[in-house]
Amino acid sequence: MDINIWRAVMKVSAHQEFDVTVTAVASVGSIVAIDGSGIGFIDQVKHPSWWDVNVAPPQVGDRLHVVVLDPDREPPRLSALQKDMDIARRLTGRDAAGMDTQDGTSPEDRR
Repeated sequence: MDINIWRAVMKVSAHQEFDVTVTAVASVGSIVAIDGSGIGFIDQVKHPSWWDVNVAPPQVGDRLHVVVLDPDREPPRLSALQKDMDIARRLTGRDAAGMDTQDGTSPEDRR
């Protein structure tokens, strides 16, 4: 009998946000431990360092805030990009009017 341990431990949904800890880093992305149990994967292009030379690449032990992009993959695919969190918040109605993002811009100003 094939038991899917990930699904038995924690079910995630698209657009959920979590705090995570990087547990392994490879050239294609990072494996992370989701607070509360479970694992996820952040593709290299979904980490801010891919887009901004002033952001350090991920390292084991780094703490990140992420959003679930694809809960059906094994492990679930996550993003640490503020742009993706803003989109998820708009889609789920969690986007408060005038809420500032971490970089100081309002969600409406981000492209």
